[in-house]
Amino acid sequence: MIRKPMKFLLLCICIFIYHTSFSQLQSCPVNINFSSGNLTHWFAYTGNNGQNTGNPNGGNGPLAIKVRYDSTVAAPAGTIGAVTIPEYQLPSVNGIRVITSQSTDFYGGFSTIPTINGYPYDYSILIGSTSITHSNANGGPSPGGYIRGISYVINVPAQPATQPYTMTYAYAMVLENGAHNPSDQPHISVSLNVVATNTNISCASASDSLPTVPGSANANGGGALLDSAAAFAEGFKLSPQPSPNADPNGGPNAEHLKDVWTKNWTEVTFDLSPYRGQQVSLTFEADNCVPGGHFAYGYIAVRNTCAGLQISGDTLACANTNLTYSVPALAGATYTWTVPPSWTIVPNGSDLTTNIINVTTGNGGGTIIAHEQNGCANLADTINVATTPPTIPGSLSSNATVCADNNSSVLLLTGNNGNVIKWIESTDSGATFTDMPDKTPTYTAQNLGITTLYEALVQNTAACDIDTSSAVIITVDKKSVGGNISPDNFNFCAGQDIQGLFTLTNNVGSVVNWQSSTDSVNWFNILPPNTDSVFNIGPVAASTYYRTIVKNGVCVADTSSVAEVKLYPAPFPKSVFEPADTTICYGDVAKLNALISIGTNYSWTNTGTLTNQGNGNIASTPYIINASAKPLATTDYVLSIQNTGCPNALLDTFHINVIPPILLNAGNDTSVVVNQPLQFHATTNDTSGDTFLWTPVAYLNNPNISNPIGLFGSEVDSVRYIVRATDSLGCYAEDDILVKVFKTAPDIFVPNAFTPGGATNNVFRPIAVGISSLDYFRIYNRWGQLVYTTSRLGDGWNGTFDGKPQDTGTFVWMVQGTTYTNKKITEKGTMTLIR
Repeated sequence: MIRKPMKFLLLCICIFIYHTSFSQLQSCPVNINFSSGNLTHWFAYTGNNGQNTGNPNGGNGPLAIKVRYDSTVAAPAGTIGAVTIPEYQLPSVNGIRVITSQSTDFYGGFSTIPTINGYPYDYSILIGSTSITHSNANGGPSPGGYIRGISYVINVPAQPATQPYTMTYAYAMVLENGAHNPSDQPHISVSLNVVATNTNISCASASDSLPTVPGSANANGGGALLDSAAAFAEGFKLSPQPSPNADPNGGPNAEHLKDVWTKNWTEVTFDLSPYRGQQVSLTFEADNCVPGGHFAYGYIAVRNTCAGLQISGDTLACANTNLTYSVPALAGATYTWTVPPSWTIVPNGSDLTTNIINVTTGNGGGTIIAHEQNGCANLADTINVATTPPTIPGSLSSNATVCADNNSSVLLLTGNNGNVIKWIESTDSGATFTDMPDKTPTYTAQNLGITTLYEALVQNTAACDIDTSSAVIITVDKKSVGGNISPDNFNFCAGQDIQGLFTLTNNVGSVVNWQSSTDSVNWFNILPPNTDSVFNIGPVAASTYYRTIVKNGVCVADTSSVAEVKLYPAPFPKSVFEPADTTICYGDVAKLNALISIGTNYSWTNTGTLTNQGNGNIASTPYIINASAKPLATTDYVLSIQNTGCPNALLDTFHINVIPPILLNAGNDTSVVVNQPLQFHATTNDTSGDTFLWTPVAYLNNPNISNPIGLFGSEVDSVRYIVRATDSLGCYAEDDILVKVFKTAPDIFVPNAFTPGGATNNVFRPIAVGISSLDYFRIYNRWGQLVYTTSRLGDGWNGTFDGKPQDTGTFVWMVQGTTYTNKKITEKGTMTLIR
């Protein structure tokens, strides 16, 4: 790809553009910095730099420029008043746009309107976009932008050539790597030409593109390897943002998605004094590599100062601080600086050969001189810099404590050098601050409701840093709150012990003392002072009121609610009762006895299990109560005795501890054969250890244990035994077991039919004789399904399977048991279920 748009552009400018010569003197050309917010006085053009555009040599040629926007024509055909110009044949996409408000570039993260070396540009212009196009089937380009440019014809004032006429521009760019030879890569270019001779002023011209490794491209100029090391060295950075376009070279979409490179702002200064009375053109252009290829766009900003070199930096410096001074860069220039004698260059103390210097100021001022020179300019500037002492923030008056709300504290700043910029306050220990619009060294904090930290921000002129004074904390105590005394009263009758506790709650602050009064008007401190939140009531001769004095920090003390101890002349009830506590066995009765000597009536709790408790009226004293209680669980019976005129009742509590019932199981009724030993096994729920007694004792080896062995002769048909289990407290339970004695050998008998749901014979079970345990009893239907099984003696089948009643039919059963002599008995057969 061959680039020739610049030469053609200059020719076009000569042919199509004519600017009236303004009397500029040392002022800059009108709207050179886009201060009008539009492109007025600028020439603009867009086009498509595709191959086969009519240029016999292909590439960027005269026919690549498709649309021209003349500086003497109003928008939209010209640039007068134009803010935007669309990409070629892409009306919805801006190819050129004036920027009047600050933002951040998506790919580069740099400002779209720069501040460089302390100089804030006010406007900029964006040339190009991320739009790309593809060639169509006929080899021509599809609609879209490829090249975009703007140009300004500068009428250099006809002053002496010895007087500098300088201009400064800055540019930044975003380029997508096209993987082409360097000359074919997307690029941003700047050209300064003498109009009359079309001569390029090279020291003020520039062209930037991404470098590729020489010779790495294919025959078509594509596939070149990016020289990333050279790109980084030239100031390019790889953007973290992916490209919005797929790779047009045929690779997968993701191949170049992260191949967008950016370059931050670069500033260039040039001197036009050698061209006094002539016209020069300044042109900026952004070119994609091919239509549908890889994009390029750039930002351009121009200073509105043309009166020679100007040093950027403070003319009033704070002593012993670090500052930066700069001049606009010149391509290939040399620089020399002179700073005041007491100042030093940072970092190495001797680098005075760049357009930017970092200095540490001294205690005195002086002159800073900058000189820069290249083939385009030989410029110098001098500024006088004064120094001022550094900021000393000073300290605030000491901490203070106030009571909440209605308060006032005067904060005084002393020892400071500089003025108070503002006061700041924090109510969260300095985590966040709120500005206070006060610039005096004295601040009055008023009506604080929470502890607050204060600081003053001090600055000695704008040249010095702002510093923060020492902090002062105004501690705010909450208002004293007396709180509430509970209970709010105690009633006592004649002869009653006066005792009780008053408790203070909901108070804010500490108890200073308790006070008492007999009339709720005249109060007296308790001696010695009582600072507890609990007060123990002692004997009093008359009804008495009590309260507390509560004080929180520096706040005024407050009084609590008032509680009363009231005395009644009526006697307090009196009684003697027994037993206070007693233990009974489950089902037994406890006697509750009381002898009342003072009282007019009474009542009981839990009367449902009481008998003979009386009717509650006391006709005369002494009065005797002999009640009987039969609770089923441990129960408290409270006898409440009242005496007319006394609000307090005498409460006597009878605690009846009921031993839980003993659950005794002698075992299931069983059958044995003559002279076959039978092992009994009685069990209880009592884990404390019970004693046992079996009656009758006949045929048992030991009637006083839980598991005696019985042996029965032929003279016995059956015996019913009763076993009693007695615990350590004498509580007992009884159960019985029937033993049938058969004169046969041990065997298992099974019925041959049963009628489930009937009044009798409704459970089908084996009858075990002389069997100590059942190994299994199983029942199968005609299809061989197991419909019932058990290993428990006494259990049987109810005629259902899976919850469904079985129909009349024949079933097969199998049974096996173990005798008391450990012999196995096995039987099987059939039975008939009858419905």
